[in-house]
Parts: sequence; C-alpha cells; structure tokens
Amino acid sequence: MKRGIPLMILSAAIAFAVFIPQSVIHAESASKTITASKIAKEGDSVTIAFVDETYKREKGTEVIYLAGGCFWGLEKMMQTIPGVVRATCGYANGDASIKPTYREVCTGMTGYRETVRVEYKEEKISLDAILFAFFRGIDPTVKNRQGNDIGSQYQSGIYFTDENSAKTVEHVVKVEKIRHKNFAVEIKPLESFYDAEEYHQDYLDKNPGGYCHITPAEIKMVEEMIVDPAKYRRPQDEEIRKRLSKEAYMVAVESGTEPSFNNEFWDHKENGIYVDVVTGEPLFSSKDKFESPCGWPAFSKPIDPNTIVYLNDNSFGMRRTEVRSRAGNSHLGHVFHGDPHSPNGTRFCINSLSLRFIPFSEMEKKGYGYLTQYVE
Repeated sequence: MKRGIPLMILSAAIAFAVFIPQSVIHAESASKTITASKIAKEGDSVTIAFVDETYKREKGTEVIYLAGGCFWGLEKMMQTIPGVVRATCGYANGDASIKPTYREVCTGMTGYRETVRVEYKEEKISLDAILFAFFRGIDPTVKNRQGNDIGSQYQSGIYFTDENSAKTVEHVVKVEKIRHKNFAVEIKPLESFYDAEEYHQDYLDKNPGGYCHITPAEIKMVEEMIVDPAKYRRPQDEEIRKRLSKEAYMVAVESGTEPSFNNEFWDHKENGIYVDVVTGEPLFSSKDKFESPCGWPAFSKPIDPNTIVYLNDNSFGMRRTEVRSRAGNSHLGHVFHGDPHSPNGTRFCINSLSLRFIPFSEMEKKGYGYLTQYVE
C-alpha cells in the first residue's frame, strides 16, 4: 500500500493544496488509490495536497501533468503547441517513499509514470486543446504501454492539480470515452512529480533522430492548430437531443447514414464554412468542396486537421476509416484515398445532417471571422 505524502514537506519540496469537486474524484476509478492522508472533505469539494519540487506558480500560467508513454515525444509535442511556455519530463504518482531515478522507474516497480509537466498561458491556449492533442498522440485503449514501450512506467494518465482543471479533464475524458469504449487512461489528482534527469529534457531537440511513438506529422499538426475546441464544447446528451432533428440525431449521434443524392449539401455551392451540427466547431470550407459522384458532400481536406478524429470502422463487412468531430464526437462520415475526382486524391465523404452551413457573409457576425481567409 502506498504511503501518503505528508502535508509538511521538508527540504526544498513544495506542497500545494487544491480543491477538487467530489464529482470528479468519484467519477474515476482513481479514487480507490488516493491515500486518505491526502484528502479532506469540505462541503462539496475535497482538498488534495501534491508535491513538485521545481514547479513555481506564475500568474496567468496554468499547469497539467500528462503521462503518454515515453516522455520524449510527448514533451516535444507539447512544446510545439502555441501558448505552452514550458514542458518538463519527469516522474509522477509513484511510491511516496521513493525519490525516483530513471533507472529505478525502468524497473516498473516504483509505480511512477513517465510524465510531462505542461505549463501554459490560458489566454493563448485552452486546456481542452492541450488534452485533445494529448489524446491524438496516444492509444487510450491500452494499459501499461504506448507504441513499442511496455511497462507500468508507460501507463498513460492525466493528473490535475486544481478544480478548474479537474472539471475540464472530466469534460474532455467524457468525450473521449464515447469514442473509445476500452478506456485505459488514468485520471487522478497529482500526488507527486519529480523532474527527470537533465539528459531527458529536450531529448528530441538534442537527438533529432531519437525514438518517438508520436509521429513528426502529429507533432507538426498540433503546432499548426487553428481552432480552439474550448469554444465548441459538446453539450449534455439531453440538450443535443433537444437541438437536433430526429434524423440529424440518428446520423450525428447514433452513427447513421443519410440517403445519397437526397441530402441538403451534396450539390451545395455557396461560399462559406461547414460546422459540426452539435457544437458549431468549424470543420470544412467551401473552398475545399468538390463535385463527386458519391451523392454526399465531398471535401479534399478540413480547415484544421486537428478538428477531425479518425477511427477504424469494420461495420457491414467493410474496412473503412470513420471521421468524427473532435470536440463533439459527431459521426461525420468516412475518408477515402485515391479518389480521381479529388484535387489531392483524398475524399472526406460527409453526411449533410452532421453539418450546419455558415454563409461567408455571416461568418463575422456568428463568430467565425477568424476563418474567412480559408474561404476566400
């Protein structure tokens, strides 16, 4: 059994106490592993202490701790996101009696996870965006491994330190759990974090050819993020049902398919953007729409690749790639490659009922003015 971290920390260690909503704690199995000495109830919240010897609070800067397998690649991915000011490799939430070293953690016996401390400016990047980028870089369905790395130190996890972060984590995880039935990511309050050795810091900058289970393309994509998912949060299920028609709910939420050639946008040619019918998250531009004989709206690319999530679809005896919206998890359709009608060979075949159209003339008024350059 883990020993609790005392609230009085000796030496240079820093102890923090934060309030976490009980709804967040009890929503995850993580609550079973938190030592009683670290939690005190206060009304509808609980107080939790954590230790991080090198973290210093800065006004306007928030923090989240992410474990995503080998920390070299995750550190690099986080560093590229505009608005992230620091990403530090380290070890989190292990045996409180051990101040870990890399050699000890590699034994898989300490309970520590290779983790990245991510410090970010909230006015420049949302925690929603950081978390969705994190999920793009990991496989959330596997336990104690990522990529070719196997062991408890490679267990994926999200460790929060304050109430607002806890609420955001809860929201994003809820969305991710809808699309990943076998969800294996730890969701816990941070207990402790220790910086990794200096040679691990900025490892892929020092060793450009170093191993990384996160691809350079994935890292580049989050660097060029355009759309902030925090602006387009998925409503509660009952609210979605109220907003959508029966037919749109069947397609966007229940993964149905509308009839070809008998849908609103298959031959639509007006200038503007197409947004997620559930959240309003901008997805496609009329500039990238092309005529296709498939009978559904066809696009060669999304406005921001970060807004699209790809899932394997083996239904109906076929092997296809399903596409869903990032923030709303709406079923959009499928993506195909080698299409002779597409200018780049890629066809996003999308259901009209999963989309809402914003005419170019109304984009500014409806809050999409920042995307007009992708339509003109």
